[in-house]
Amino acid sequence: MTTHAEEEPAAAAPLIDLQTLLAAVRGRRRLWSSLALFGLLAGAVLACVLVPPPTATVKVLVAHQEDQPNDPGTLIRTDVALLHTTRIAGEALRSLGSPVRPEEFMEEYEGLGLTNNLMGITVSGGSEAEAVARAGALADAFVADHVRRLRETADAEAKALLDQRDRMRDELSRVNGAIAEAAREKAPAASADMESLFARRAELTSRISDFDQRAAQARVGTPRLVAGTQIVDAPRAVPHSLPKAVAVDAAIGLALGLALGLAVAAVGSVVADRPVLRREIAAHLGASVVAELPRRSWRRRTREARERLTRSLARTVRGAAGPVSLLELGCARETGAVALDLARALGADGPVAVVDGLPGLPLAGRRPAPGDPVVVDGGGAAELSHRERRLGVGSVAPGAAWADLPQLGARAVLFVRAGFGSVAWLHAVARHLADQRVPVVGVVLVDPDPRDRTDGTLWDGAASGTPRAPEARRSPRNGGDAPHARGAVGEGRWRTDRLPVRAARVPDSDQEAR
Repeated sequence: MTTHAEEEPAAAAPLIDLQTLLAAVRGRRRLWSSLALFGLLAGAVLACVLVPPPTATVKVLVAHQEDQPNDPGTLIRTDVALLHTTRIAGEALRSLGSPVRPEEFMEEYEGLGLTNNLMGITVSGGSEAEAVARAGALADAFVADHVRRLRETADAEAKALLDQRDRMRDELSRVNGAIAEAAREKAPAASADMESLFARRAELTSRISDFDQRAAQARVGTPRLVAGTQIVDAPRAVPHSLPKAVAVDAAIGLALGLALGLAVAAVGSVVADRPVLRREIAAHLGASVVAELPRRSWRRRTREARERLTRSLARTVRGAAGPVSLLELGCARETGAVALDLARALGADGPVAVVDGLPGLPLAGRRPAPGDPVVVDGGGAAELSHRERRLGVGSVAPGAAWADLPQLGARAVLFVRAGFGSVAWLHAVARHLADQRVPVVGVVLVDPDPRDRTDGTLWDGAASGTPRAPEARRSPRNGGDAPHARGAVGEGRWRTDRLPVRAARVPDSDQEAR
């Protein structure tokens, strides 16, 4: 039965625990470090393989008649668009005498508006000399085209003004003729018409003068714009450094690979729902985490931790009423090595036999070294004498034979690799062990997160502050009461006669656990 004190923390649990997420990402460091290394190497290889062609650059100052201080860059973008036209590309190719088609040449250069009046042109070629020549010819063609358009615009505006002036002059000639005819008639009624004709003549004379002035101004402003459009930075080759390109591309590949790896690791950890922290593994298995075992066996601290674990397990096995089994979940190699070390340590008290139930990693078929204990498989366990101490080694990974677990030992120590089993499978392990009436002495966490500071000990309640210790039950194997033996693993101690505590959220069926 689940108490309300156990239901409230589960109900108040956040959707995504950042501490768990960070621990899961750190646990999958092989994934994102491999992707980061792949991105680094891929960037370096691409920089060596995809060497850019020789490139030249030139800068052109472009003057516009409609220049305004608050121009958002529309005019220079228009110039860049005009640069990518077959007319300018064809003019540049004709000046170079090149047989290349303008459409193909347009794909080998690009323009960029640096400011409202400054444009940069980048051209590639077969060699640096060819690239520089192409850049110069393209800049000259653009300047010539821009100047021609300025002059054509000014001439068109001046011609329109002069045409309007000529029409005004024709009308002025007609008005003067009407004034002369009215003066010859000397009629009394012609005096009123004379005043309107004189006013019209004065208006036409003023407008003709205005059109003359505007036409002159239209032509006067053109030389200033023509002089302002020029090449301000002569064509020059762009230097290319292969080591610099390799370093830049490698850094970009490293950043992209690392970002992709972290994203995949974070999403995978959330979707897979694999507990990593001590408190989560202990809560889902219903047993306290009593020791940790790093996987880096070449380190001195790892060897020392393995030796301490072996001594602690030896004390536990000696004080147990029946045989003890070591059951692994995602760490078969480490569990088998600890079992052999434990059997060697127990060999000083008498003969020890290891019953091997590990699938895919048989200890019974290995070549024994001098001083190694006897290792038999499940079929040879019946041939062992009663005077030999038995030490079972099995697996609770997916595909394990649950019915064989009681034959390996009356009690079990779980070796669980952090981040290997999902929440549903941890619940399935706890339920199956309880159904087989195999109490869990404790959990040894393999490859833990080095920054995990959570508590893996299960407690009876917040008010009592004592570790959870169920009442001892009568063992069906020896027919008597199990003694209260204690053993130390690392810095913690636990009771070897405790029953497994069911997890708070056990799936309702095996199908849900799978």
